[in-house]
Amino acid sequence: MDNMFLIIGVSAILVAAASFAIYKFAKLGKEKQTEMILEWLLLAVVQAEKELGGGTGQIKLRFVYDLFTNKFKVISRFMSFAQFSLLVDIALDRMKEMLDTNKELERYISGEVQKS
Repeated sequence: MDNMFLIIGVSAILVAAASFAIYKFAKLGKEKQTEMILEWLLLAVVQAEKELGGGTGQIKLRFVYDLFTNKFKVISRFMSFAQFSLLVDIALDRMKEMLDTNKELERYISGEVQKS
């Protein structure tokens, strides 16, 4: 029974923190929210490319979608898979542009560069 107050207190703090984070994100506006999601998706598609390699498009899309639903639980409930796929396509275009100009990124994805 002594721990009940501690559990309730910690739960209340976690709910308040999550609510505040959702409120701040919602307050940003749709354009800024989309840009933040695109920046995160860029990281996710680079990770998928590194881990799964070429020729695995649908598997990579599913991999990124699973990462997305874990990271953005609330948003993923309101976004259709078609909308998500369009955002992934934009992130993939950005990654391709970066690969053309950044050889270190290309080396990282190919596994030539190890994380330090």
